[in-house]
Amino acid sequence: MGTIVDIAVTKENAERFTIVIHRDDETPLKLTVDQDVLLEFRLKKGMIIDDDLLRDIVYADGVKKAYQQALYFLAHRMRSEHEIIGHLRKKGVADPVIEEVLRKLRAERYVDDEAFAAAYVRTQKNTSAKGPRLIRAELERLGVPASAIEQSLDEYPFSEQVAAARSLYEKAKKQRRAESARAFLERVKQQLVRRGFSPEVTAVVLADERSGTEEEEREALHIQAEKIHRRYAHHPRPLYEQKMRQALYRKGFSLALIDEWLRRQDDDRWPPRPKS
Repeated sequence: MGTIVDIAVTKENAERFTIVIHRDDETPLKLTVDQDVLLEFRLKKGMIIDDDLLRDIVYADGVKKAYQQALYFLAHRMRSEHEIIGHLRKKGVADPVIEEVLRKLRAERYVDDEAFAAAYVRTQKNTSAKGPRLIRAELERLGVPASAIEQSLDEYPFSEQVAAARSLYEKAKKQRRAESARAFLERVKQQLVRRGFSPEVTAVVLADERSGTEEEEREALHIQAEKIHRRYAHHPRPLYEQKMRQALYRKGFSLALIDEWLRRQDDDRWPPRPKS
């Protein structure tokens, strides 16, 4: 038990006050509290402070400080409750204080996992061309409840998923390497899967898309064949052709186009085949 002998505003923060409590036969106790705590407990000089009241004051000030830390964390963008809990725990805030802070934040609508998830889905679909599966995984990592995630994904209808996936496909076509149509389509499928799009969306996007003309396929095969030729040119012709067929087929080219390319090789590259 003690008596408040001094109250003064701190130099660092005009909204915090230093309180000095005189205790018999003990060193005076000095603590700082927020102005809201000062008003809540009506603290003033000459007031008697017992141990229970002191604990209540310290707890209330801890809640106030943690609440302000949470608001600062929320100032940058919306957050899930899970993110706020993790942030405050890193600051050393005790779980009972965190729960009190969350109650205040919920009451004032500063946190709402359903609203957060819906806003997150809208932002991601409009700015990042991500599919719903990837967005779902990100929301799960942010600790959003499953029910809120399911509801939020209604913000991303199938037609918009197809449009986003088609945009990625068109970008891939512009950056297409010298590769077979089969290899290109497989690469695009894998890219769409990594971006979180379902097989159903991928099928719609690729159903009516042409992967290139036959002449473009020949050109891609020629580029790949010239690279592979340098690897196998030292082999006898029968083994060379076998290895070329295998390598080019693995890259997705048809056997018909591979044989066509092999027939077109310059005669000076190989001696004439013996006549049977």
